[in-house]
Amino acid sequence: MKQFKFTIHGNDYVVDVHGMEDNVAHLEVNGTSYEVEIQRPARQTKTPTLMRTPLKDPVRPSIEKKESGSSHHILAPLPGNIQEIKVKKGDIVEKGQLLLIMEAMKMENRVMSDRSGVVESIRVQTGDAVLQGDILVEIV
Repeated sequence: MKQFKFTIHGNDYVVDVHGMEDNVAHLEVNGTSYEVEIQRPARQTKTPTLMRTPLKDPVRPSIEKKESGSSHHILAPLPGNIQEIKVKKGDIVEKGQLLLIMEAMKMENRVMSDRSGVVESIRVQTGDAVLQGDILVEIV
C-alpha cells in the first residue's frame, strides 16, 4: 500500500493506494474508499509468462541400469555444457573417479563415476550442450 499527501486549493488530502487491477485503482481518500478508472491503457509487462507442462516420466538418478547386459549410463545431472572429458573409451575407472567436467548455471560441475568398470563409450564431446538426463558415459 502506498500513501500520498496532496494539497489542492488549500485542502489537504491523504490518499492510500490499495492496489490496481487492469485500469481500475482502489483508493482511500481521507478515509473514504473509491474505485477510480484510469484513462490511459494499463502497461503490459514485457516479461512473458512461462507455462510448463509437468513431466510424465521424471528424470532418473545419474546412474541407470541398461536392460540388456551390465552396462550403466552416467546421466547429466542438470543442463549445461561439456568443458573437459577426463576419460577415454577403454579406460578402467573406479567408483568416485572424475569422468568429466561440465558447466551448468555458471558453475563447474564434476561428474563422477558411480561404479567401477571400463568405459564402453563416451556419448558427448567437449563443447556439447546437454540436457538433464542425457547419457554422457557408458560403463561396463
